[in-house]
Amino acid sequence: MDETFHHGASNSNLHIAVLSFPFTSHPMALFMLVRRLIATAPDMMFSFFGTAKCNSMIFKNIDKSLENLKAYDVDDGIVFTGKFKEDIELFMTATPGNFKKGLEVAVAERGRKITCVMSDALWWFAGDMAEELRVPWLAFWIGEAHSLTAHVYTDLIRSTLGVGPHAIAGQEDEGVDFIPGLSWVHIRDLQDGIVLGNLESSAACVLYRMGQMLPRATAVVMNTFEEFNPTIIKDLKSKFQNCLSVAPFTIDYPPYQSDSDTSGCLSWLDKQKPSSVVYISFGTVGTLPLHELEALAEGLEASGTPFLWSLNDKLKEQLPDSFLNRTRERGLIVPWAPQVSVLQHKAVGVFMTHCGWNSVLESILNGVPVIGRPIFGDQHLNVRFVSDVLGIGIRIDNGIFTRDGVIKGLDLVLFNEEGKKMLEKVQSLKELLKRAIEIDGSSTGNFRTLLQIVSTIPTTPNF
Repeated sequence: MDETFHHGASNSNLHIAVLSFPFTSHPMALFMLVRRLIATAPDMMFSFFGTAKCNSMIFKNIDKSLENLKAYDVDDGIVFTGKFKEDIELFMTATPGNFKKGLEVAVAERGRKITCVMSDALWWFAGDMAEELRVPWLAFWIGEAHSLTAHVYTDLIRSTLGVGPHAIAGQEDEGVDFIPGLSWVHIRDLQDGIVLGNLESSAACVLYRMGQMLPRATAVVMNTFEEFNPTIIKDLKSKFQNCLSVAPFTIDYPPYQSDSDTSGCLSWLDKQKPSSVVYISFGTVGTLPLHELEALAEGLEASGTPFLWSLNDKLKEQLPDSFLNRTRERGLIVPWAPQVSVLQHKAVGVFMTHCGWNSVLESILNGVPVIGRPIFGDQHLNVRFVSDVLGIGIRIDNGIFTRDGVIKGLDLVLFNEEGKKMLEKVQSLKELLKRAIEIDGSSTGNFRTLLQIVSTIPTTPNF
C-alpha cells in the first residue's frame, strides 16, 4: 500500500475520515487525538463519524479553533435499549454500511476526497474501506499494548491452552509465558472471548477479526508509552507496518482542566490534608454488585479514611441506611467528578478504580497509587500489570470488595511501608513518562511519524 502514496502535497487537500466506536471512553479518546493533530496541522480537514448521541456529547462545546473538524451522525439502525452490551451488539448490525454512507455524504458536502481513514481499531472493516479508496488506514487502540497483544495472538493462545472452562480448569493461575512480554499474565486475566466466555458473541468476533486485520494497517496507534512494555512493543513492531505509541492522547499533558467544578469536588479537596483522600470511581459503564457496594461503604466508614466517591444517584440510593449521615464530615459523593483535576490535587493519596486503561494512565501521569477492582474487558490485565509489573498499586483481595478487604487495602497503600514504595515507584514512573513526551521523547517521535502518515496524499483518485 505504501507504494501508492507520496509526500509533499498541501494540507489543504487532506480530508481524513474518522470512524469512532461510539461507546464508553472510545470516541472521546479518538477525538482528543484528532484535536492534537489539528493543533499541529490546522489546514487538515477531519470528518468525525459517530452516533447522534455520541457526537452531541463530544461536540457540544467545540471551539472555533476546530473549524476544520465536523461531526457526521451515522445511523445506529435501532432504538437503543440503554443496556450497554445490547446496544453495542445492535449497533454492530448497522455497520459498516452506515459508515460508508456517512463518508459519501461528507465527501459531497465538503468537496474533498478522502485521503486517509482513521478508525477505532475495533472497526477492522475500515481496513477494507481504506483499500477500496486506496488511502492509508490508521487503527487506534485506546488500551495498553498487553491487551492488544492478547488479541493479536488469539489463535496461538487457543491452540496452546484449549478453549472453554473444561480445557482451562486447573490452569487459571498459570502464566501465558509463550507470548512475548506476557509471562506475568495469568490465564484467568485474559479478556472474555479469547479462551473463556462466549467466543461467538459479536464483540468477541470483532476483536478476533481485528487481531487478524491489524497487520494490514498502515499504522497501529496505541495510547501507551514504549517504556511500559519494551518486549511487547518490539514484537508488535515486527508484525505491524508502523507501531506507534503516542500516549497520552486521551488527555493533554500537563492535563487539561475539565469543565467547571460543578459538584464542588476541588473546593472540598482543598480542605483535606495532603495525600489523605481516597478517590473512588468505576467508570461510566461498569457497576458493582449490590453486596460489594455495601461492603465498600462499610469499609470506608470503618477505616475512617476521607473519601471522594463518583457515584450516580441511582446507585447512591442503594448505600446502607444512614451511611451518608455518618460520614458526611469526611466524605463526599458526587454524580460526576473532573477526574484529571481530582487526581492532580495534592489531597488525593490513592485512586480506587476499575482499572480501565484511561484511568490507570491518568493515575500514573499524576503520581497516584492504585487500588484496583476490575470489572470486565482488559481491566483484569491492567490491574495485574499495575500490581505485579509496575508495582504502583494492588488488586483488592480476591478481586471482590469486602469490609475487611477495603480497610486492609487502604491501610496498606496510605500508611504502610509497602504503600510508600508504591508512591515512590509511581512518582518515578511519572517522571519517566514526562521525558517520553519531551521534544526528543519516544511518544513525540511517534507522533511525528503519525503526522507524516496522515499528511500523505494518495496518487490514485478515489470517490
